[in-house]
Amino acid sequence: MYDTFSNDYDRFVNWPNRLAAEIPFIESQLKAAGARRVLDAACGTGQHAIALAQHGYTVAGADLSARMIERAEANAARAGASAQFVAAGFGGLAQAFGGQPFDALLCLGNSLPHVLSDGDLAQALADFTACLRSGGLLVLQNRNFDLVMAQHERWMEPQAAREGDSEWLFLRFYDFDADGLLTFNIVTLRRDGTAPWKQSLTSTRLRPLLKAEVTKALAAAGFETAVSWGNMSGAPFEPTGSGNLVVTARKGA
Repeated sequence: MYDTFSNDYDRFVNWPNRLAAEIPFIESQLKAAGARRVLDAACGTGQHAIALAQHGYTVAGADLSARMIERAEANAARAGASAQFVAAGFGGLAQAFGGQPFDALLCLGNSLPHVLSDGDLAQALADFTACLRSGGLLVLQNRNFDLVMAQHERWMEPQAAREGDSEWLFLRFYDFDADGLLTFNIVTLRRDGTAPWKQSLTSTRLRPLLKAEVTKALAAAGFETAVSWGNMSGAPFEPTGSGNLVVTARKGA
């Protein structure tokens, strides 16, 4: 999905607004943990990593999608930011970045729910643990699937972008599958000038990780002092109202 969607991802996300909302919270967590060396796992087009590099952090980014990594490298070059980007997915991060452990690891943008089984989730979190120093910080950002599953909240808000006489509309929705997983769909509509709209569909499977499942899996992987938030501005987590589940935790000794 993300190789296909890489060309439109930076149109799909309003990065100036998102980074303005999220970077202060991320930096407050990094400062509290004494973190200077940061890994952005599932970094996409690298925008969080680039912003942190511009704020003086030593940053690396990884993504399973090689085309996302190409976009991240191009974005960093345009921004004049120094960040290392590697094509690597969950389970392969420690091997890709062997050597000095990181002070903090970010896994943002609802990325962890792409891990579909208990075994693969445990492997991913063990990989996160292996990437971090003792006491290192983990920051997770998922959709609040407690709310999604309780209310069968299928549709998300549409996103729009315009460049010159071209415009895009992005429509996102879930299919609730019989095996308890979700199919996440993005319909992209594009129009150039007054030409007819063209449409495309990309899809991927997700595991709707509930807060209790995340907390249990983190503890099993050796993370401690987990704290839950409702968004990347630090609002309290409300199972029936928050848009996100944000969890901060520390690697145990």
